[in-house]
Amino acid sequence: MAVPPRLRLPQGRSRLLAEPEILPDITAAIGGTPLVALDRLAEGVPGRVVAKLEALNPGGSVKDRIALPMIEAAERAGLLKPGGTIVEPTSGNTGVGLAMVAATRGYRCIFVMADKQSEEKRALLRAYGAEVIICPTDVDPDDDRSYYRVSDRLVSEIPGAWKPDQYTNPANPEAHYVSTGPEIWDGTQGRITHLVAGVGTGGTVSGAGRYLKERNPNVVVVGADTEGSVFSGDTPHPYLTEGVGEDFWPDTYDREICDSIVRVSDRDAFLTARQATSTEGILMGESCGTALWAALQTARQVAGTQALFVVLLPDSGRNYLGKLYDDAWLRRAGVIAAEERVEAYDWRATELGPVVRHDFRRGSA
Repeated sequence: MAVPPRLRLPQGRSRLLAEPEILPDITAAIGGTPLVALDRLAEGVPGRVVAKLEALNPGGSVKDRIALPMIEAAERAGLLKPGGTIVEPTSGNTGVGLAMVAATRGYRCIFVMADKQSEEKRALLRAYGAEVIICPTDVDPDDDRSYYRVSDRLVSEIPGAWKPDQYTNPANPEAHYVSTGPEIWDGTQGRITHLVAGVGTGGTVSGAGRYLKERNPNVVVVGADTEGSVFSGDTPHPYLTEGVGEDFWPDTYDREICDSIVRVSDRDAFLTARQATSTEGILMGESCGTALWAALQTARQVAGTQALFVVLLPDSGRNYLGKLYDDAWLRRAGVIAAEERVEAYDWRATELGPVVRHDFRRGSA
C-alpha cells in the first residue's frame, strides 16, 4: 500500500545507508529503528497508525537502548569495574541488552527471571554466556523467593557485583528522552499526535513522552497496561503477558506523562499480535500486542483524519514461538477455546475496557 504524500516514513537505518561505515562494535548499531505504517490492520480507523519497530535493534528489543547507558553510567561512577558481575531481574529483553553490551566489555552476567518467561528467552540469555536463575511468578515482590529479592541477595554475596536495577535507574528513562523521543519526532516530521507504549518499568513512555510533550504539549501519551497490573488501577494478580505491567510503582515511571492508561487483557494482547503478524508481516511479541490493541482502540475513538498514532513495538515474536505462536499452548493457557481458530479473531470486534484518565496521576481518579 502506497504511503500518502502527507507523511514520508523513514526507510530503515537511513543514516547508515547514506553514510556507509564500519561500526566499532555491536553497541554502535543501537537505535535508528524505522517507523512502519499499519494501514492494513488499521483500515477504517480515523487518522493513521504507525509502528516503531524496536525489534530491529541489534539485541532484538527496545531494551538495548537502556543497557548501554546504564552500564556506561556505572563505569563512570566506579560501580562496575573490569571483571565485575552484572546481576539483574529481567523478563528477558533487558537481560539480552545487558548481556550484549557485557560481552563487548568482558563482564559476567547473572539474570534472575520469573518462571512465566518463555524458554526461548532463557536460551537466548544463555547463548550470550549469561547465567539464568528462575524464580516463582506468583509471590509478593518482597518475598525472599521473588526475582527482585533474589537479585538483591546475589549482589550482596558476589564480590564486584552491580545491579543496574532498571526500575530505579534514571539512565532508563533518560535513554528514551535522548534517543527514542527524538527519533519519533524527526521520523514523523513533528506530526505525531499520539504516542502509545506499554508500561513496565515506565522508562520508555516516561522518557520518550517527556521529550515529545516538550516539543509539542498537545501530544497525547497513552500507556498500555496488562490486566493484573497496578498502572491501570487493577489489583495485582498473575497474568500471562510478558514484559509489561507491574505489581508495584517503579521509580522510573513518571506519573505526570501519561494522559491515559488502557488496560488490555491477555487474550486481546496475544491475538492482536497474531492478527498483526498475519496482516502486516511483522512478527511481534506479546507486549507488542498489548500496545497495539491499546493504540488501535484509542485511535478509533479519535475523530480526526490528521491524527497520527505512533505505537512502540518493543520486541520480536521470535522469543515467543513456543507460546504466543503455538495454538496448542494458547488453548492450554485458556487464551482461546478448544475449537476456536486464532484466525477468527479481529480486534475490531472488541471494545475498550477500563481506561484510567490523566487525573489519576494526581490521585483523584
